Amino acid sequence: MSLFNRSVRTGRASTGADLASRLDAVSKVYGRGAGAVTALDDVTLGIHRGTFTAVMGPSGSGKSTFLHCAAGLDRPTSGEVHLGGVSLAGLNEVRLTELRRSRVGFVFQSFNLMPSLTVEQNIDLPHRLSGGRAEHGWRREVIERLGLSDRLRHRPGQLSGGQQQRVAIARALVTRPDVLFADEPTGALDVRTAQQILALLRGAVDDMEQTVVMVTHDPVAASYADGVLFLTDGRIVDSMTGPGADRIAERMTRLEVRR
Repeated sequence: MSLFNRSVRTGRASTGADLASRLDAVSKVYGRGAGAVTALDDVTLGIHRGTFTAVMGPSGSGKSTFLHCAAGLDRPTSGEVHLGGVSLAGLNEVRLTELRRSRVGFVFQSFNLMPSLTVEQNIDLPHRLSGGRAEHGWRREVIERLGLSDRLRHRPGQLSGGQQQRVAIARALVTRPDVLFADEPTGALDVRTAQQILALLRGAVDDMEQTVVMVTHDPVAASYADGVLFLTDGRIVDSMTGPGADRIAERMTRLEVRR
């Protein structure tokens, strides 16, 4: 089975059961008239469940816009986005916020932890905000797999950068999201810690059957993924399945030269 479904078209069934995320002819334009900038240009794509996808491209290629639209953080100018089989089109802000809390996990370069809360409270924050309750067994498994069992009473300021990112990943996973979106999650970390975080994301896919979509500029980070999507000028121009860092770096160099 191909990692990416790039033949999905609006008008067919909402989504296949194996698709965690789907974009149908999605475009995003900022501004109007002569000053308009097209950040995404007619992107159609499906991401299979239980896969790890890296998104790469030159600066200004639309990577962050792709992530924001796919995660429901930003609305496309045209086209339609589905998360876990639910169309985001027409949802009001309240319903969209509820859907993001229940179906989407976020991990960013800046850890975005609440400094006044303990590790345990930060992990439980999504459920506290939604009024729900984490599944006890799953919550315990997430905390143990991420090596946080002995840090639950600490506050973020008492943790290293790598430990803080582990907390952010645990917070993203505890709701069992349809997709975990990560935007440069290792950009603020040293090489060794970055490798540990990438291994944790890889393990979330392999051992916990999660779906991860990660924006990165680093070919080594992208090599942890099952496949890589390459964007240029808001369009998906290429993809690779199971590539190594050298092949990814070579493809990125060709994109930069062509651009």
